[in-house]
Amino acid sequence: MPSAPTAFPSDAIARAARAELAPDLARMRRERRARLQAEMAHAGLDALLLLGRANAVYAAGVAVDGADASFGHHFPAIAVVPAASLPHLFTATPHGAAPATPPPPDLPPDHVHRAIAPESEGAARALVDRIREVLGGTTVARLGVDQLTMPLHALLPGSGLAREIADATPATVAARVIKTADEVACLRRAQATNDRAMEDVLPLARPGASQSALSARFLSRVVELGADASLVDPIWDVVPRFSRERAPTAFGRLFFPRPSAARRLAEGDVVWVDTGIACDGYVSDFGRTWVVGRAPSARERDQWRRWCAVRDAVIAATRPGATAAGLTRAARAADGGGTPWLEHLYLAHGIGLDSAEMPLVGSDLGESFDEAVVLAEGMTIVLEPVIWDDGHAGHRAEEMLVVTRDGCEQLTHHGYAPFE
Repeated sequence: MPSAPTAFPSDAIARAARAELAPDLARMRRERRARLQAEMAHAGLDALLLLGRANAVYAAGVAVDGADASFGHHFPAIAVVPAASLPHLFTATPHGAAPATPPPPDLPPDHVHRAIAPESEGAARALVDRIREVLGGTTVARLGVDQLTMPLHALLPGSGLAREIADATPATVAARVIKTADEVACLRRAQATNDRAMEDVLPLARPGASQSALSARFLSRVVELGADASLVDPIWDVVPRFSRERAPTAFGRLFFPRPSAARRLAEGDVVWVDTGIACDGYVSDFGRTWVVGRAPSARERDQWRRWCAVRDAVIAATRPGATAAGLTRAARAADGGGTPWLEHLYLAHGIGLDSAEMPLVGSDLGESFDEAVVLAEGMTIVLEPVIWDDGHAGHRAEEMLVVTRDGCEQLTHHGYAPFE
């Protein structure tokens, strides 16, 4: 992980902790850009070329339509960020996601350009020429890039845009990993919208209901509540009870998530739910365990209590200065030495403009990586412990947290029916 970024001021996070706080989107864009350019200076980068969707949104304030995941690949939003001036945006939707919405007011018209998808050599050359123009026709010392198409990979080193092509990740991760007060407010709104929508979906999870019907109700409800997009296809994963029923995996363990279909729920099904929507570009992450058509058994209630013990131990360990390794140790200790999460995923992950971003906790990157990840005030993470017993299915749920000056605050406020 890059060197520790500057934490956002404590009083700003305290303001964000008030549920009634509405985000100031113009201020948020200004503060994001200032953070990014400060981290560019720290990393010794003179300009950035950002093809990653979330990075372009963060830098230039564009809203990317989330109705079709392939849209962003065919019509990408690309941001070029100079060291000390406003970014330039190449986009097919300069208005953002809503046709009636103008470009961000702090981005003048001559900084918004027609989209170029650099998937062919000709298009890549056209993009390089336009980038040279917006950078004033001069060669910069170090150009940071976050990802490249193959034509850009071949063209950039000899293009004369920069004397050195460098990795943009140290700057983008360090900027994005600490959330401003307005970013936290956006995340709070997204999570509350998801939580409220699930109150309407839960009663539909009964024998004979199709997974598709649950998805339809969820998607219509989040739109009614003001969500911009659904960024995670709703998941209603019926959890296998036995090892022999598990889907085959390369790692030989329980697999999650499995995609939803027209499958109908049956009485007694244990369902792991996972959804994610966006408000003003910021993402929710909802996870719960439901039991279809009956009350939870004694063993299922015991699994829930074990899950709660892991959740509580990790929350108690979450504070500025704690390491990801400290959180994994707390989780294992609460579970009697086991590993209470899906090892092909993580115990916890960051959240913001992406559903999963830094910091990562308990990933397959290993313990040395976890020791190097240090929590700071303003980071937002999602806990997702898992308890699963062969022959008895299991329990999985998610909690969104923001790291505060002396601990953390939960941003998820949905209950645990039918276990409570």
